[in-house]
Amino acid sequence: MAGLSLEAFADANNILSTADSYFQFNAEEHQRIIQNQPWKEDPHYFKSAKISALALLKMVMHAQSGGNIEIMGLMVGKIDGHSIVVMDSFALPVEGTETRVNANLAAYEYMVNFQNNAKLVGREENVVGWYHSHPGYGCWLSGIDVTTQMNNQQYQDPFIAIVVDPIRTITSGKVDLGAFRTYPENFEFSEGGPSRYQSIPLHKIEDFGVHCKQYYSLDVSYFRSSYDDKLLNTLWKQYRINSLSSNSQSTNQTYVSNQIQDLSCKLSKLQEHQTHREECNKIAKDGTKTAIEALGGIMSGMFKDKVFNVKI
Repeated sequence: MAGLSLEAFADANNILSTADSYFQFNAEEHQRIIQNQPWKEDPHYFKSAKISALALLKMVMHAQSGGNIEIMGLMVGKIDGHSIVVMDSFALPVEGTETRVNANLAAYEYMVNFQNNAKLVGREENVVGWYHSHPGYGCWLSGIDVTTQMNNQQYQDPFIAIVVDPIRTITSGKVDLGAFRTYPENFEFSEGGPSRYQSIPLHKIEDFGVHCKQYYSLDVSYFRSSYDDKLLNTLWKQYRINSLSSNSQSTNQTYVSNQIQDLSCKLSKLQEHQTHREECNKIAKDGTKTAIEALGGIMSGMFKDKVFNVKI
């Protein structure tokens, strides 16, 4: 059953199988890329992020363990042409809040020790990015996130930022994740905002709008191979236990209630000003999305009721 569920998860998130050789790390090739630094000449050099299923599942489990509190971790991998490949991820011992998370001195010490110990056991991959969660309010970079990512790209590039929304992942049944890189400090930003529309809570719109032109999104894809199947299956069993034992229906109800309240506030704000068809269409789109997520939560509750004969 765990295997079938894992396959369903892989299908839902379009996780593709790849050759085992893709996990091999070429130190000479990596050093050549680091010396050339082509991303210095082209701010859009990196086009995509390729994430292993193992790293993806570890990030999702870590994000869901934080609940409404933001969590943070790092990712290791390699460079493959115009892609940053994430092979694995690990959590950092940081204390976040419902709105932000920052690494402290202990976290950086933990990161250095992890890298040193990984090298000792033959793991040659380097840290290629950081991830954190946005519980219930989408995948984008806040002002603090932009500053953090700019510093990371300045001192340890190539580096990407990944954001996971554990609440929307639970309600939709598909991982809600985004990968980003910031522009150089003196970069001339193009007109317009992000190319991909997403629902942003009203109290976050200002923070989103002020900084949304300072970074760009990378295409995200997922892969797996026989190298990580054994560990992936073991980790999946724990993930399924956590999912089935959690009160996802309560989480969904709280999230949907907050979404409805946010939609109501947005409609009230539009009534106070001259309305625009584009803004009305966005609210209608958000309303449809909320209804689908509410239905998904109800179906999940019915499934658990049938399996365990207990209303969860």
